[in-house]
Amino acid sequence: MSNLAKAFDHGKAFIPFFTCGDPDLATTAACVRAAVENGADLVELGIPFSDPTAEGPVIQEASLRALKGGATTDRIFDLVRDLRRDVKVPMVFMTYANVVFSYGAERFISTCARVGIDGLILPDIPFEEKEEFLPLCRQYGVTLVSLVAPTSANRIAMIAREAEGFIYIVSSLGVTGTRSEITTDLRSIVREIRATSSVPCAVGFGISTPEQGRAMAAVSDGAIVGSAIVRIIAQYGTEAPAKVGAYVREMKNAVIGN
Repeated sequence: MSNLAKAFDHGKAFIPFFTCGDPDLATTAACVRAAVENGADLVELGIPFSDPTAEGPVIQEASLRALKGGATTDRIFDLVRDLRRDVKVPMVFMTYANVVFSYGAERFISTCARVGIDGLILPDIPFEEKEEFLPLCRQYGVTLVSLVAPTSANRIAMIAREAEGFIYIVSSLGVTGTRSEITTDLRSIVREIRATSSVPCAVGFGISTPEQGRAMAAVSDGAIVGSAIVRIIAQYGTEAPAKVGAYVREMKNAVIGN
């Protein structure tokens, strides 16, 4: 079992997302620790990028704040080293192909393995082009996470068949951001995934309330929340960790049905 799959082996998983370096790396570290202490099963760390095509305005603005504040890939690797002193849950990076290419793909992926990153999510790399990174990920034991979107249609079974760790189901068309309603037929997507794969699947994009988290976990193996957490951090800044912890506890209780 991969480290990522272990996040789902004790029930429904809650996965928070953080933009590293917003408002600063020390606050990111404190927020991650608060999330884990309050029930986060897996942590998604966003490496800020100047052109984050999958992101809505909330995370775009967080990325710009982080970049202006001096967040770099090397400093984010140092952040992970620090977190790994006591954070035991799996952690994945979410970033873009340019970040990996500019750092050097082998150097980036081998450093991920060395500092304790378990997986990599690259939303701008389609399934058909994953061979750009997959051999290196397998060489160094870093799981390349597959994404399935409402537009994947007849490609779902193909993606699921080769998926590793967990499958990230994109709940809605468009970019990240909170939504008042999620109307995609997620049950049929999950049904098709499970017909060909036993890899866990979690739903992200648009989830912000306990009710939405509970609904997404009811049809899948967990819920991923980004923009709602990033918005809390934008509002409270260096005082955000306690607020993030309380929010994560509420969402974790929701996804496990409490």
